[in-house]
Amino acid sequence: MSSTTQTLTLGVVQQVAHADKAASLAITEASVRQLAAQGAKLILLQELHATHYFCQTETTDLFDLAEPLQGPTTQTLAAWAKELDITLVGSIFERRAPGVYHNTAVVLDGDAGLVGYYRKMHIPDDPGFYEKFYFTPGDATRRDGRSGFTPIETRVGRLGVLVCWDQWYPEAARLMSLAGADLLLYPTAIGWDPSDPLDEQQRQKEAWTLIQRAHAVANGLPVLVANRVGLEADPSAQSQGIQFWGGSFVTGPQGELLAHAGEQAENLLVEVDLARSENVRRIWPYLRDRRIDAYGDLSARYLD
Repeated sequence: MSSTTQTLTLGVVQQVAHADKAASLAITEASVRQLAAQGAKLILLQELHATHYFCQTETTDLFDLAEPLQGPTTQTLAAWAKELDITLVGSIFERRAPGVYHNTAVVLDGDAGLVGYYRKMHIPDDPGFYEKFYFTPGDATRRDGRSGFTPIETRVGRLGVLVCWDQWYPEAARLMSLAGADLLLYPTAIGWDPSDPLDEQQRQKEAWTLIQRAHAVANGLPVLVANRVGLEADPSAQSQGIQFWGGSFVTGPQGELLAHAGEQAENLLVEVDLARSENVRRIWPYLRDRRIDAYGDLSARYLD
C-alpha cells in the first residue's frame, strides 16, 4: 500500500434542540466554535438542528418555520463558516415556493458562502415521523441536468451529503460514490418510541449504525453521522414523544469506528486520512467488479 496520507480534521455536533431557533442556534454556535478552535476544518450538524423535530404531528401552522434557501439560518451558518474559516454542513426547513417545502442540507465553505445544497430524497411517513406532510422529495434530476445524488465541491473535498432516511438506502450511497464523493455525510434525527421494549430499542439502534458502516465498507469511503439527543414531547399528546438516541459517529473507509458518541450532547473531533480510500479500493475493488450489465432491474419498484 502507498504510505501517502491526506489528513482532514472533522467535527460532528450532537446536541439537544429547542423549539426556539435562537436557543438552538446558540448551542450550535458554541459547539462549532469549540470544534473550530480544536482544529476542525469540516463540521457536520444534525438534521433540522435549529428547532424541535416538528414532524411528530401534522399541523399547517408549522410551515411558518420554513425559510428560503438563503434565509436567516443559512446566513447565520455562512457567517460562522467565513469567520472561522471552516466548511460547515447544516440543515434547514426550506420554503422553495408556495406549497413546495424541502428538508435541505446546506454546505457553507469559508469565504465562498453557500456552495451547494442537497434536498432530502427519501421521505418517511411513519407514526411520529410524518415527513411526507411537510417535505417534497428532492429532484431526481436537477435544473443543471445532474442527478439529485451529486456531491458538493468544497475546499476539503467532494461531500456526498444525504439526510436521515436516505441513510437506509445503499443506492443513494452508491450513486454519491460513483459521482466522485470523497466522504459520505448524514445529518440525522432518529430516536426511539419510549414505549418500545429495551431489546427492540437496541436492535433499532444497532441496525442504524450497522447500515451506515456498511455504506463505508461497500464504497470505500469515510462516513460522518450527526444525530440529535433528548426527549422531545409529542405536541398532540397522542404518544410519549421521541427519545433521540444520539450515537453520532465517524468511520473510516472499512467501516472502522473512529469516533462514537453516547446518548448525551457531545462533540466529536477526529482526524481522517482521506488517502486511505484509494488504498482500500485497490485491495477491495468493489467498483471494478460491479456487474453493471446485470443491474437493470434495480430501477423497478418490485419484481413480480
